Amino acid sequence: MMKLNFSALVFAAFALMTITACSSVKDVNSVNNTHKTLVSDVIGVTQGHLLATFWQKPQVHQTVLMEQQAISQFNQQLFDSNPYVIDPLSMDELLTKQQVVSLINKISTIPTSKRYYADGTLLEKSHFDDYLANVNLQNVQENYATKWGLAVERSALRTFPTYDRVFNSAMDTDLDRFQETGIFPGEAVAIIHESADKQWLLVRSYNYLAWVPKQAIAIGSKEEIASFTQVEDFIVVTGDKVFTNFVPNNNRISQVQLDMGVKLPLINADDLGGELHGQNPFASHVVKMPTRNENGKLVFSLALIAKNQDINIGYLAFNKENIINQAFKFLGERYGWGHDYNARDCTGFIGEIYKTFGILMPRNSTWQGKGQYGVNINFNHDSTLDDKLTALSNLEVGDLIYIPGHVVMFLGYDQGKPYVIHDVKGMAYFDRNNKYYRGTLNGVSVTPLLPLQLSQDTSYIDKIYNIKRIRSH
Repeated sequence: MMKLNFSALVFAAFALMTITACSSVKDVNSVNNTHKTLVSDVIGVTQGHLLATFWQKPQVHQTVLMEQQAISQFNQQLFDSNPYVIDPLSMDELLTKQQVVSLINKISTIPTSKRYYADGTLLEKSHFDDYLANVNLQNVQENYATKWGLAVERSALRTFPTYDRVFNSAMDTDLDRFQETGIFPGEAVAIIHESADKQWLLVRSYNYLAWVPKQAIAIGSKEEIASFTQVEDFIVVTGDKVFTNFVPNNNRISQVQLDMGVKLPLINADDLGGELHGQNPFASHVVKMPTRNENGKLVFSLALIAKNQDINIGYLAFNKENIINQAFKFLGERYGWGHDYNARDCTGFIGEIYKTFGILMPRNSTWQGKGQYGVNINFNHDSTLDDKLTALSNLEVGDLIYIPGHVVMFLGYDQGKPYVIHDVKGMAYFDRNNKYYRGTLNGVSVTPLLPLQLSQDTSYIDKIYNIKRIRSH
């Protein structure tokens, strides 16, 4: 392990990538280089860099970047122009057989690359035949009446209706290739089809189409779901994870995990007469929770969330201070491909942060990076290194930097160098002796941007294809 001291000398080996345009940018903090260094293989990071307060300038960063009316308009423009984000309640009430089959085939297809089980067994045609049989194509009706539902628990959205974990030839068992993303309590879905074993539903959430365990969804009318999701008085989960209060003998509302960005209707505790589930509600938020009865139908129940939990009434103000605060609440969380491991990946990390402001995002990094919502600086094969370095010199807190398959969030400059926070698997750079080093991060991490390499021949900077600022045009 090396003892690293963050200074300009650390980047001497990266002269080609030095941002001279940043020399006029004021450092994020007037720090006297007294940060304690970390004994770590993570280059250029001190203990100070791991504090949200290091990157914040309260008087500057409290300026509201978009008011809620502008955010609503931003989301509506996304619905209108981006094919990867929809209002699930806007789906057709009647789908043809051809439409249902097309949607099934859109998600449940045999991959072109080889897949393996954890024991090294190669998936053969017979394995995929079993998965395809369970998608239940043979029972798609000529006309299908769309149903709607609400998620009642955090759950997985899968490529096929199965919990089986499969991997590519690299056999990285952290990356289950049947895992698509996650869904969270209170999210609305359109229900398109049911698996042959009747244990899974094909659903369309606001930003994904995939298979979800049937037990995670309660079926209700479009009207009651719209009333639930469009309520004016609500709480937003602003912590990484919070939990409803314990309730004896009622697992549907007891200690339910609520991840960052979850939104639930807020109920006036004054109307409850001083008692709910055997507890006085005065020190808790009372929320309306979707639950599922024995027949799979939607039933609303009241639940308590203690006021000591990280909750906000309404959306957070969209400002740079809050962007940094929200990002650092995930610091150190293990990377979870497709929201696996009860965590999140690079785009899930970004999406959950912005949901606390009421801002919606496409799910995958390509859908985000190539989507022309927000304010974009696009790069192509003709873009020069100077073009990218100039753009980087003008970054603002919260700006999103896209490379193929990954996204990072800009935090600020220190000693004229840009730093980012991101949820990431690997780490590579050239050390101070110009020796190529590969290590691991595998979690939400703060890193300098300039030294990061994708391979010995390719840097992060080389592969940047878009810088996105989340603002109205």
